[in-house]
Amino acid sequence: MKRDLSLADKEKRRDHDFGWVERLSWLMDNNFQIAGFRFGLDPLLNFVPFAGTIASFGTSFVLVMVMWRNGASSKLVVKMLINISIDAILGAIPLFGNVFDFFNKANTKNIKLMKEHYYENKHQGSAIWLLLGILSIIVLFFVGTIYLLWIAGEWVWQLLF
Repeated sequence: MKRDLSLADKEKRRDHDFGWVERLSWLMDNNFQIAGFRFGLDPLLNFVPFAGTIASFGTSFVLVMVMWRNGASSKLVVKMLINISIDAILGAIPLFGNVFDFFNKANTKNIKLMKEHYYENKHQGSAIWLLLGILSIIVLFFVGTIYLLWIAGEWVWQLLF
């Protein structure tokens, strides 16, 4: 039988989870320092092809899901997922991704978004318009790609025949 938590218990759990998320985020993005430059495990994991990217994305995904469990709005969760997806996708590109991961700190960005959400009441509401915007961009990208392939195919056809 599931027990409903009181408001005080929910806040206590959220603060505990928020502290855990902040510590893990620090480990992933800022734990080490060389000559004044801070970096974490995320860029180091990226040196292991595929497995490092998957481990880094998985850890970041767990951080997002912990905050979602604690009442983060869908709009905040989508923004956080966009941050970690960009980090994973661009971080997977050989050489560029290694450099990118040293400078892009998706978990730190997500901590900032969470603080704004919980303490300043920002990023509230539904994510439907954000998702529709992303879907529109993806559809336009694919339509544009198909159009360019069609034009290139016609050009090759004219050259051959």
